[in-house]
Amino acid sequence: MKCVGLRTITGCARADCTMSVFYFAYGSNMDPQRVAARGLRFEHVCGAMLHGVALAFDKQSRAHHGSGHANLAFDRTAAVEGVLYQLRGADEIVHMDAFEAAPINYSRDVVMVSVAGRSVAAWTYFANAAVIHPGLRPQRAYLAHLLAGRPYLSQGYFDRLSQIQCVDD
Repeated sequence: MKCVGLRTITGCARADCTMSVFYFAYGSNMDPQRVAARGLRFEHVCGAMLHGVALAFDKQSRAHHGSGHANLAFDRTAAVEGVLYQLRGADEIVHMDAFEAAPINYSRDVVMVSVAGRSVAAWTYFANAAVIHPGLRPQRAYLAHLLAGRPYLSQGYFDRLSQIQCVDD
């Protein structure tokens, strides 16, 4: 995983930190251009890993019935790579709530991610049970946003993402 501006990743790196200035994206928000277009202001971007979860596409898309969006499923043996944004301020994360339909479709929680051998507290989103439907697959255009995170992902993780079967294949 590559990191841009790692020296600046300081501050909120304790488990008790509830005003995180970091956002961990594992789905379509791994695309920094998409995140910037959505109005989230950030200083730096790097790759990070969240242990104890697996990537799933079991969150029903609001716009495309029958297709899934990214979600985290608890799995002690797994880990998910993603993009860690250092936000310009602790209140920046609220800009993402509308795009994630929080708190209806997703809930926002603080998790501890690993970046360059350190633990960092970061906001992320978990799909709510009411919108989880096993067996869904993403659309190819949606998956392209995950693949846009390539500069921040390991080659192995990127390759696994590239092999995901989509509903429109």
